[in-house]
Amino acid sequence: MQSDPRILTLDGPVVVGTDGTKDAARAVRWAASEADSRGRPLSIVHATRTESGHAHLSGSGVQRAKGLAAEVLAEAAEIARETAPGLTVSTTACPYETASCLLGEAGKDGTVVVGTRGHGGFLALLVGSDALRTAARAHVPVVVVPRQEHSRPTEVVLVAARDERDREAVRLAADLALRRGAALRVFSAWIFLENVGSMATMFGDPADLATAEAAETTRVVAELRADHPGLPVSHDIVRAASAAAVLVAATSDADAVVIGSRRRSSPVGAPLGHVTHAVLHHSHCPVLLVPLSHRG
Repeated sequence: MQSDPRILTLDGPVVVGTDGTKDAARAVRWAASEADSRGRPLSIVHATRTESGHAHLSGSGVQRAKGLAAEVLAEAAEIARETAPGLTVSTTACPYETASCLLGEAGKDGTVVVGTRGHGGFLALLVGSDALRTAARAHVPVVVVPRQEHSRPTEVVLVAARDERDREAVRLAADLALRRGAALRVFSAWIFLENVGSMATMFGDPADLATAEAAETTRVVAELRADHPGLPVSHDIVRAASAAAVLVAATSDADAVVIGSRRRSSPVGAPLGHVTHAVLHHSHCPVLLVPLSHRG
């Protein structure tokens, strides 16, 4: 008999990666505020990669990497304490690659926070490989903090919901909104082909299609409202040619967006879906990825 899937929460400790870049500093500030709001400690991790297959790394090179790690971690800890005075902060220099370090530190109940990109890579890649690798492998919530920052809070948490598989993402988004004193906006995008020509009659009335597409999500939202009567909840059902485009646009009016992270079962191609990739690359606010128990 298969055991029930583990219930994810946003109550555990917070782990953030840093490499000394401005993107990492933004992630540290977000992580410090989040840990403080939970009343939990913050763990700051720097991956030196000295034990990740660098066959030609000399002893002096290892020592330089450790020295740099100490400097980077000390700077990040100072940023965290300035952001949330009184916060308990620990630092770790991990000798392995970034995703393994962060996920190992997070354990089973932590939340991992990363910046969009760090050192290396190509400028055209808005989200670095470390962030994508961490998000793709995680079994705990992962937050990716973008370069764009709102000048003032919108007091809205946005959550993308397509069907009942997103129930867990909606639940965690509600928890985040309640803790931040924000409203929750459930966003359901459905796609209708505009140019179907003579086959249009096969699709029926668009309004009926929208109702059918959103039926499962509507049930999830109704349950949410019943469970959290004090939480302001809105549910937007949007007809669009591109779910990714309308979701990215909606992030400009949110303090955070929560997405259920659907992962491909095929080993070929990107492990995360195209909508998740689009939001990670172009979101106007931090993206909280919730690993889903189902694949697809």
